[in-house]
Amino acid sequence: MDRPSGTSAHGALVAPAAAAALEQVWRAESGRLVATLARTFRDLDLAEEALQEAAMRAAERWSRDGVPRNPAAWLTTVARRKALDRLRRQRTRDDAAERPCVPSLQDRVVEPGIREPSRLGDDELRLLFTCCHPALRREAQVALTLYTLGGLTTEEIAAAFLVSPSTLGQRLSRAKRKIRTAGIGFDMPGDARLGERLPSVLATLYLVFNEGYAPSHGERPLRPLLCDEALRLTRGLAAALPAEPEVLGLLALMLLHDARRPARVDAAGRRVLLGDQDRELWHRPSLVEGTALIKRALSRRRVGPYQLQAAIAAVHGEATGAEGTDWRQIVGLYDLLLEATRSPVVALNRAVAVAMVDGPRAGLALLDDLAADGALRGYHLLPAARADLLRRLDRRDEAAEADRNALALATSTADRAFLRRRLEHDPEG
Repeated sequence: MDRPSGTSAHGALVAPAAAAALEQVWRAESGRLVATLARTFRDLDLAEEALQEAAMRAAERWSRDGVPRNPAAWLTTVARRKALDRLRRQRTRDDAAERPCVPSLQDRVVEPGIREPSRLGDDELRLLFTCCHPALRREAQVALTLYTLGGLTTEEIAAAFLVSPSTLGQRLSRAKRKIRTAGIGFDMPGDARLGERLPSVLATLYLVFNEGYAPSHGERPLRPLLCDEALRLTRGLAAALPAEPEVLGLLALMLLHDARRPARVDAAGRRVLLGDQDRELWHRPSLVEGTALIKRALSRRRVGPYQLQAAIAAVHGEATGAEGTDWRQIVGLYDLLLEATRSPVVALNRAVAVAMVDGPRAGLALLDDLAADGALRGYHLLPAARADLLRRLDRRDEAAEADRNALALATSTADRAFLRRRLEHDPEG
C-alpha cells in the first residue's frame, strides 16, 4: 500500500496543494484507514486496493475541486464505495459461474455498529494483532505491521531490512495469503487468549524498534523512522491496554533507550558506546517518562522480561556516568532476567555487568563459559565483549585477536567501523 504518486490515475499532474494534502493524510492516517476497511470487509488486500483507488480519485478531484474539509473521511467514504463495487463485480462473476458457495456481500461486510472508545484506534488495534498473529513468520509480522499500520512504502521497508522491494512485496503477499487461507480474523483476542497473543505483538514491536536503534545490517547507525513508528504503535497499545504491565514495560524500555539517541552517534556519524556517551545530550523528558512508566508497571507485581530490561535501562538513566552506575543493582536485575528468559544474550550482558562489580577476570570467566557452550556462536558481540575485558587485563594480543573475530562476524557497517577503529587505536602489543 504505497503512497500515492504525483500523477493522477490518468497520468495528469496533481496540483501541489492536493499532492501535499494527500501526502500528509496518507502518512498520518493510512494505517487507521486500512485497518477500518479491513475490519469492515474482512479482506486486507481488498482494503488496501480500495484505499489506493480512493487516493487516485482524490488526486484528480482535489486538484480540480480543492481539498475537502476532512480528507481522511473523504478517503474512507470513497474507498468503501470502491470496495463494495469490487465485491459486487466479484459476486456477479461468481453468480455467472454458478458458484453459490461464495459468501454474499452481507456475509462479507461487517457494519461498524457500536464501537468502543478509540485509543490506538480500535480498528488499528485489531489489525495489529492480525499482523502479528503467531501463524505468520516473524519477518512477515514486521513487514505487515510497518506496511499496513505504519504507512511505510515497500521501498522504505525493504531498505531498512536490506532486501529488494520485489522480495519484500512477495513476503507481504505470502503473509496476506496466509491470513486468508488460515482464516485469521480481524478481531482482538478475548481476555482468555490475550496472554497467548500479546507476546508476539510485543516481540514484533521491539524488533522494529531495535532495527531502528541498532540496525543489524547496512551502513546507517540509526534508522529514526523505525524507532518513531515502534514508539507510536507501542504508545497506542499501552493506552489501549493500560492494565498490561509488560506493555507498559516495553514502552518504558523504548523510551529509556530512545532518550540516548542524540548521543549514540558522533559528529562524524560513528556509533558511540553507552559508557562514552555525553549524557548531557540525553533527552530528559523521555528518561522521566520512561522511569515513571516502569515504576507504574512494576507496581502491578506481574514482572516480566520487558519490565526487567526497562528497570536496567532506568538504572543507567539515573547515573551521571559509567562509574557512578549502580552495577550491583544491574547484576541483580540481570539475575532475574536470566532466570525468566534463559537467554544467552542476557547471560552475555550479565557477564559484562559482573565485570563492572567483581572485576574483568570474573566477567571473562563467564564469557569463556558462554563461548564454550556455543549458543552464541556467530554473534559478534561475544568476542567484542571479550576483547574489552582482555584489554582491561592488559592482554592486548588476545584482545586484538578477539576483535578480529568480532569483525569477521559483524554484519552492520557501523559495528564493523567501530571494531576497525578499536583495532587501529589499540593494535596488539
